[in-house]
Amino acid sequence: MEDLTQRQIDILKVIIHEYTETGLAVGSEILEKKYKLGVSPATIRNEMVELAKKGYLKKTHFSSVRIPSAKGFRFYIKHLMKQKEMSTTDEVSYKNGIWDERKETHRLLSQATKVLSQKTGLLSLITTNAGDMYYSGMANLLNQPEFLDINLSRTLFGRLDEITFWERILNDMFSLEDEIYYMLGEEDFHDPAFDCCASVFGEFEGSKIKGIIGVIGPKRMSYDDVIPQVRYFSGLLGEIVKEQKL
Repeated sequence: MEDLTQRQIDILKVIIHEYTETGLAVGSEILEKKYKLGVSPATIRNEMVELAKKGYLKKTHFSSVRIPSAKGFRFYIKHLMKQKEMSTTDEVSYKNGIWDERKETHRLLSQATKVLSQKTGLLSLITTNAGDMYYSGMANLLNQPEFLDINLSRTLFGRLDEITFWERILNDMFSLEDEIYYMLGEEDFHDPAFDCCASVFGEFEGSKIKGIIGVIGPKRMSYDDVIPQVRYFSGLLGEIVKEQKL
């Protein structure tokens, strides 16, 4: 699978699991004790060095611990992650949350961001080809330790008002065939301040408008839970704007 051995894949998987759960850089000792990988801490440490050389892990200020890189997360999402299935109850809840606002574009999109932020516990955002932007849930981010950094929060909240930035994301997404678009860390945001951030977007399109809806949160967000929600909700929103000829 790509350029990794099975042992390296196993180690990468548990590193991402541990980092997602704790938000802390991961060392070989905790992996050996907690995950029963069947090899010594020294072997795990050597494999972590190889994973870092191949770009799947990143060094921190401490040489003995690592965190997953954007490449590592992409590999995990594409090859290792098993997405959770949304229940019928969850789907109905999403639909009921926006149904009463379906006839008017502004009210529909504004309500959609509120519903998505409430369901995911993250910041939700919509941007459209008309240059409109809607977001909700900024307070959710402050519950995540990454966003207690005032400089990061200030930069991110300032970016929310940069229409041209999100228009570029919109154009990039509509040029792709993938139904879900990811931005992971500094590599995709093109700003070192966003190295611990990630976003997941889906697209929607009606007769007059098209846009993207998604979430912004820590790079260690639970993609197995978030991606199915963004996929379902963007699809639902697309169906509604087509039916209502919006």
